[in-house]
Amino acid sequence: MIVVRSPLRISLGGGGTDLPSYYRKHTGFLVAAAIDKYVYITIHKTFFDEILIKYSKLEKVSHVDDIEHPIIKETLRELNMLSNYLEITSLADIPSGTGLGSSGSFTTALIKALYTHNNQIISTRLLAELACKIELERLGEPIGKQDQYISAFGGISAFEFLPDERVEISPVTLEKETLYNLEDNVVLFFTGYSRSASSILKEQDDKSKNDNDKMIENLHFVKDLGKQSLVALESGNLVKFGELMNIHWEHKKQRSNDMSNNRINEWYELAMKNGAIGGKLIGAGGGGFLMFYTEDKMKLRHTLMKAGLEEVRFKFDFEGTKVVVQ
Repeated sequence: MIVVRSPLRISLGGGGTDLPSYYRKHTGFLVAAAIDKYVYITIHKTFFDEILIKYSKLEKVSHVDDIEHPIIKETLRELNMLSNYLEITSLADIPSGTGLGSSGSFTTALIKALYTHNNQIISTRLLAELACKIELERLGEPIGKQDQYISAFGGISAFEFLPDERVEISPVTLEKETLYNLEDNVVLFFTGYSRSASSILKEQDDKSKNDNDKMIENLHFVKDLGKQSLVALESGNLVKFGELMNIHWEHKKQRSNDMSNNRINEWYELAMKNGAIGGKLIGAGGGGFLMFYTEDKMKLRHTLMKAGLEEVRFKFDFEGTKVVVQ
């Protein structure tokens, strides 16, 4: 049996500029970090002439074309793995639809597991590129590239998405004390809402494709915030980083009426009055996790847990997508 894990991620600045509809004209930039919450894929060779797939559903099919799970089907087609006698299982530490990039993590883990099953080695960059090809090109999802790249590489990195489809990756240079403080002072709380990233991002994608002035201006501004966030992180100015997150959230909400709701806004305001310096919803918006930077963790945790939110504690992952059992 082969077991592969791929980390989920949090966005630290510039999120939304990694969609092709934006970066192909304007170049995207963002900072993201992998965390120690994972999607796991297991691959097992069986004795039966069928493909058995286990996720939130159970599929037993006789041909790849009969698979319902779109990412599994298209990945097997892309890798030309059309034979049977295969069992594929997925598990995750965090549910999908919560803004932590689970589909990108799922795809990178699946590709890595299938390569390992075939006794092949795949480079980290090719892993990220293939995952993007499957989700953005083969499936036509209106999503960005950050999830696939940060899950494949791990760590904390700045990404520049160029119009010619190249992605330049620069590890963020942090002093040890800054790294530990960032890990300690960034907190995640689950809102209880899950949603499809594609449905939220489609509005942004359509407006970017149509050169909507308001959307393009918003993304230009957020990209600049991402660059400022990188400077703040590398200089160790985490309070500034937190303040930039707050500005980012105010502009992110302007992209869509579905980005937030009254309940989320109430929780955000409550956090800002009780120790948070800045924060935002992780991912496309509409639900998932609220992330805050604080230097008064006890007060913030007590307040938000009393309000009914559940905290998920994490550390950063610096290994990326990896085989854990072979």
